[in-house]
Amino acid sequence: MAGNMFGQIFRVTTFGESHGGAVGCVVDGCPPGLKIIEADIQKDLDRRRPGQSKITSPRKEEDRIEILSGIFEGKTTGTPIMMMAWNKDARPEDYENLKDIFRPSHADFTYEKKYGIRNWQGSGRASARETLARVAAGAIAKIFLKEKLGIEFLAYVEQVGEIKTEIDFNKVTSEQIESNIVRCPDGKVATRMIQYVDILKQEGDSIGGVIRGVIKNVPIGLGEPVFDKLSADLGKAMLSIPAVKGFEIGSGFEGVKMNGSQHNDLFYADLPAGRQVKIRTKTNFSGGIQGGISNGEDIYFRVAFKPVSTIRKEQNTVDQKGQNVKLKVAGRHDPCVLPRAVPIVEAMAALVIIDHYLRNKAQNYQL
Repeated sequence: MAGNMFGQIFRVTTFGESHGGAVGCVVDGCPPGLKIIEADIQKDLDRRRPGQSKITSPRKEEDRIEILSGIFEGKTTGTPIMMMAWNKDARPEDYENLKDIFRPSHADFTYEKKYGIRNWQGSGRASARETLARVAAGAIAKIFLKEKLGIEFLAYVEQVGEIKTEIDFNKVTSEQIESNIVRCPDGKVATRMIQYVDILKQEGDSIGGVIRGVIKNVPIGLGEPVFDKLSADLGKAMLSIPAVKGFEIGSGFEGVKMNGSQHNDLFYADLPAGRQVKIRTKTNFSGGIQGGISNGEDIYFRVAFKPVSTIRKEQNTVDQKGQNVKLKVAGRHDPCVLPRAVPIVEAMAALVIIDHYLRNKAQNYQL
């Protein structure tokens, strides 16, 4: 199976399945000398792990990360970093009655037809449990980018179903995001979201929504023209996350309603006291990227997640023989994936930015 590696210089390869022995990754291309301890990575994994609240999967996984190589005396050595977390609460027997059935909107049918074989125990590689490895790798990227460049990554739940916050993303803080279990920085809206998700959970149904991502203090010049635009790679990163069905950056689809005279981000010279002139834009409809290259303004984007495919309601489907069957799924699943997807969005954004930063530094050695 191809497609398990992400990045060109800062390369991440993930491995493992939902109900296998472990999930992990190998990070190659991380610069040496970066201070890393397991606790730094664990903080983000704890935000992603199941069983953290009443509106997430009840699966009980500690997701304790183990660093097996690439770090010596608390610092990266420049060699491949291998990390993994053991699956402690796997229940492959829960899927025994589903091994010959194609679950609606899952990868069962497509994997079967493409490979002629599939891991029916919790979807195998198609399971979102694989994202544990992405978050671990992304945590290293975030630490590097914060320490070296002061770059910050924020993601939060902006919308669940029809319930949406209109909070100004420029003013959102991580403390606000982490103040409630749905990870929406708007307290009143968060309460409504939690109540709605809890009702759907009791009904055996699910719901999707939108996560807003913001990247602050990005230097000018990241991104390659044509095929490797920074916006294109961010789009690929987000669309590779399980359950993601949409991505927009800057003004996105709303920008089509504006005239060019309204949408153009006009430049001006910022003259901070005692410092060099800094060229900025009065607006930021571009979302911090112009011509595929970062312009120094904050990068902001939205990621749309579909409702979780596994629900307890009875559904019609077919088996491997093409016979019509009834499907009713038990097991432990999220009624809404968004609260746990917040650190995944941050991680994938960080992996894109660090890779483009290292690529830019490699071809512009004077930086």
